[in-house]
Amino acid sequence: MAAVVLKHCWRGLLLNSGNGAVRVVRPKVLEGVRQKSTVQYISRPDQPKLAYRRVKGKSPGVVFLPGYGSNMSGQKAEAMEEFCRSLGHGYLRFDYSGHGASEGVFSEGTIGTWKKDVLFMLDELAEGPQFVVSKILVGSSMGGWLMLLAAIARPEKTKALVGISTAADHFVSAFKTLPIEVRKECEDKGSWTIPTKNNEEGMYTVSIDFLREAENHCILQSPIPITCPVRLIHGLKDEDVPWHISMQVAEHVLSPDVDIILRRHGQHRMAEKDDIKLIVYTIDDLIDKLTTMV
Repeated sequence: MAAVVLKHCWRGLLLNSGNGAVRVVRPKVLEGVRQKSTVQYISRPDQPKLAYRRVKGKSPGVVFLPGYGSNMSGQKAEAMEEFCRSLGHGYLRFDYSGHGASEGVFSEGTIGTWKKDVLFMLDELAEGPQFVVSKILVGSSMGGWLMLLAAIARPEKTKALVGISTAADHFVSAFKTLPIEVRKECEDKGSWTIPTKNNEEGMYTVSIDFLREAENHCILQSPIPITCPVRLIHGLKDEDVPWHISMQVAEHVLSPDVDIILRRHGQHRMAEKDDIKLIVYTIDDLIDKLTTMV
């Protein structure tokens, strides 16, 4: 588990963002956590069961959305649970269908399928007496795209967004930048192979049908009707999803409260200790903001 390591000072806690900047954070962020939520499953009519972990707590709660082919057990997800539990805030993380511990076939998944997974979890598990209605959505890579789609579909339940290496429209836009002959070759064989350093195979393979379905969920061609606070964190050394996508998101959302944080040495996964510190600080800052606004 990736712990959030902070330094004591007489005014609170110093958080070093890795670029020389130091911020003061409330002392309660440092509280240690010795327990972890257990994996549970939720059933849906004629749909795969979804695996999730949940911490009951106060508002605003945090919901984490992992990336394409990833799962809810990564370092960022673990660190966020530790942080939320230490503050007494609710936290929900889960695996999309075909991912991690959830049922389903990964290759059969689409952006639309996984968007429905997110909305189902927000509607069924992320509210009511056992959780909280007010939520901060945190999305990593493709999870950042799904985060934006969920915020558009459920504005009344979304109080703030934190995008990490946000991959809005990325599969579609990246495919369209390929030379025509390469695209034609991919269409003929029915799939596109994308090199990556983020899995053991060194590549992702997506079907042309997947890409065509994903076009239905692209959001960067027009204003994005999201008005809550938005924070976008991206690494300049991201070789999978260009950082300028976060810039495009910032330009298109209607919210007047948008910050972009670029990490000079940050890579796509944003899983180094200093990356995770920054993510947790950003969530903590939004909790302060939302609590003050109430």
